[in-house]
Amino acid sequence: MLEKIYHLGYAVEDIEAAARFYEEHFGVRVGEPEEIEEQGIVATMFEVGESMIELVQPTRPDSPVGKFLEKRGEGFHHVAFQVDDLEAALKGLKENGVELIDEKPRVGAGGARMAFLHPKGAHGVLTELVELPDKDQG
Repeated sequence: MLEKIYHLGYAVEDIEAAARFYEEHFGVRVGEPEEIEEQGIVATMFEVGESMIELVQPTRPDSPVGKFLEKRGEGFHHVAFQVDDLEAALKGLKENGVELIDEKPRVGAGGARMAFLHPKGAHGVLTELVELPDKDQG
């Protein structure tokens, strides 16, 4: 089911400062921030080999990322795996008793379809499954 690690998500207080850090110290090119209103975040990504790092900043304190930052501070937030068929993956996981946050896909950054598994169902790790809009990407 899992094709590859698509990205690792990092919760940050200031996405512009975090992007500058990675650009200045590691020479990466960070993409333009994109607001995802439904999730209450601004997100941007940069490539590291075949995977990406996603920086996420809350746009409101009551968003899941806002609550995460309040509780735990900045740092690793989630792992995202690329899958070929998100609906089939969610159906199989639910049938096998895995606790889901999203039972149906929603639209995330870059138009990708995505859904989260609850950390309780994934051994304490917030896990995102991503299906790219063009399955030839990757």
